[in-house]
Amino acid sequence: MTVYVFDGTMDGLLSAVFDAFLLKEQPERLLTGGDVMPLFCERTYMVTTDGEKARRVWTGLEKQLPKDALRLISVSQLSELAELWQPLFMYVCKVFRSGKKTVRNFADSDVLTVTQIARRVMHEAHRMMQFVRFQKAKDGTYLAVISPDHNVLPLIIDHFHDRFNDQPWLINEAHRHYGYHYDGSSPPLRITFEDEASVPFSLTDGKLADAVISDDDRMLQELWRTYFKAICIRERLNPRKQLNDMPRRYWKYLTEKQ
Repeated sequence: MTVYVFDGTMDGLLSAVFDAFLLKEQPERLLTGGDVMPLFCERTYMVTTDGEKARRVWTGLEKQLPKDALRLISVSQLSELAELWQPLFMYVCKVFRSGKKTVRNFADSDVLTVTQIARRVMHEAHRMMQFVRFQKAKDGTYLAVISPDHNVLPLIIDHFHDRFNDQPWLINEAHRHYGYHYDGSSPPLRITFEDEASVPFSLTDGKLADAVISDDDRMLQELWRTYFKAICIRERLNPRKQLNDMPRRYWKYLTEKQ
């Protein structure tokens, strides 16, 4: 069994594809550095991530695949799931061997796995656009904190830029420790905080500090919670459906559930 070991990045995976075709071999397994080596491993090849190799492979994919298939590959890697890399590696290799017909061959387990993971990521991105709750600070900046299972923030930034392009805002990703800030004029900028302990909001529930939140927003939050309770028809409560539409893991950042 031939095993390729790479660094767990998309560029690393594309470099592994380049090397596999250069060496004219098809490794049985693709692992990251922290994975346990399988039994009966006859040969281990350490993949060196190379930006130029990755670019050439991606350019080849652009020639082979339609835009929606390329987007599926890009979206799938935002899942950050360890189980994605092996089927994604095989998927890309099969594209170069069999052409664009590969992407519609859902009888192939690798194609099906990559497609299903990409759909899960896109589904969560859609949910995030519904569940983001902004709070207004005294300086006029709107803040929201999210912590999705997958790294979907890059997928939803354009939505908020288009919808709220007349006001400054900050969306912070608590789980992955970065965010995007929009100042009201320039394109949204990716940011990180050197000292998260000093930020004026809680990463646990997303609440702004009392000294920072605007009085108007404090009142609006209370009005929203009151409205949410008032429209509830107890005779029609369906907790199972509510959890299906609004999973409990998102509740900590929802104003109406705090």
